[in-house]
Amino acid sequence: MHHARQHTQTQTAERRRRLAHEAARLIAESGIRDYQLAKRKAASRLGIHDDASLPRNHEIEDALREYQRLFAGPDHAGLLRARREAAAQAMDFFSSFSPRLVGPVLDGTADARSPVQLHLHSDDEDAVGRFLEDHRIPADARVQKLRMDRTRHADVTVWGFAADGVNFDLAVLPRQALRQAPLSPVDEQPMARASASQLAALLASDPVTTHAGR
Repeated sequence: MHHARQHTQTQTAERRRRLAHEAARLIAESGIRDYQLAKRKAASRLGIHDDASLPRNHEIEDALREYQRLFAGPDHAGLLRARREAAAQAMDFFSSFSPRLVGPVLDGTADARSPVQLHLHSDDEDAVGRFLEDHRIPADARVQKLRMDRTRHADVTVWGFAADGVNFDLAVLPRQALRQAPLSPVDEQPMARASASQLAALLASDPVTTHAGR
């Protein structure tokens, strides 16, 4: 009985690993950033449909890093560094809004399609829009739902624009969000975020090391 249960657990673990790597491949090759969608597509492709075999989002994220390391190598490291340097310049430009870097550019899973995602902070919802207009930066606004904590969601304005071939997404949050980051859609923990000084330290130490504050 014990051996049968152990065999079943081993099979489930192997299916989870295969699904995580297939989902990671789909994300890397097609640009899907919805982990649930990538998970479902991977399960369909591999013909695996039991819930116990579905990997957690962080397992897919780990598999994505491995995929990029194996198949992109130095090209990925160079792209990541370029994105982080662009983020540093943008954070200097938007310094009055206490910017924080979040997302794939920070966690090391960015690809050529990944925008630089910044959280900007202001209690004046229109301040970022006026700032962009004053500096004649054409940008489009959309609304994104963020999970602020276990019980609260918020609809926040996200300004999108491109500069020097890099896309930027600027989410405008209230000042109080500086004290507690919104929850990550990957693991439902407070998002990893980096201030300008933390990003500078990251660039100075290692272009592909993932190290950030919460």
